[in-house]
Amino acid sequence: MKNTPKKFDKELVLYIILAGFFLVNAMLAEVIGAKIFSLEKLFGISPLNIPFIGGEVFTLNLSVGILIWPFVFITTDIVNEYFGKSGVRRLSILGAILIAYGFIIIFGGTELPPSDYWLQVNGFDKSGQPFDINYAYSTIFRQGMGIIVGSIIAFLVGQLVDLYVFHFIRSKTGHKKLWLRANGSNLVSQFVDSFLILLIAFYWLGNWSFSKVIALGLAQYIYKVGMAAALTPVIYWVHSAIDKYLGREHSEEMIDKAEEGLERT
Repeated sequence: MKNTPKKFDKELVLYIILAGFFLVNAMLAEVIGAKIFSLEKLFGISPLNIPFIGGEVFTLNLSVGILIWPFVFITTDIVNEYFGKSGVRRLSILGAILIAYGFIIIFGGTELPPSDYWLQVNGFDKSGQPFDINYAYSTIFRQGMGIIVGSIIAFLVGQLVDLYVFHFIRSKTGHKKLWLRANGSNLVSQFVDSFLILLIAFYWLGNWSFSKVIALGLAQYIYKVGMAAALTPVIYWVHSAIDKYLGREHSEEMIDKAEEGLERT
């Protein structure tokens, strides 16, 4: 049966809000992800420097981009809950296309010839040392083709893994145990996302050792899973807010249809 116009309008508004939040966080994570920061320094503790395989040491060095990545996967779980596989697939494919589009625009921007005035007024840093702002601009934004390719593939694969694991768990639990399907799907999908981008960008297309990839990937995976678990109450809060917005009956109807794999109409 077709939805009434009022119901359809509410579903459309909800999907637009979730899609907008999802896409802006996914794009921001890619753009700011070039910087690696130290979680130990952030909290004022000494580096862990735990001996690791291949002569590497395990420390909590993380990409800045992963700070907001758990919010991407949480949004995926909410979309999954109310709009099903088709809703997440559309959003994941659109996200990958927009990330690729964003990198094309960024690449074009870095290729434009810099103004002499811009180079002159930014020619020295705060300590008076010569500073090449055009080189810095290009280095930060371009990141390297390997990272671009790796990030898009890891994003798309991670999203699709999250989608199918979420639905597998829901097929076993029904409407109950939202915390289990949210964290269970994140546990698997973020493992794929954390390691796949590093393998593609820095091992297969770069010059990192396999042990270096595993060390950094493990640190990022621990952070992502820990944050996803810590943000579980947020999922319940969003779920409750959506139920109030849609109405309990309409909300349960959408969840049932999403579970059955029916297209939203």
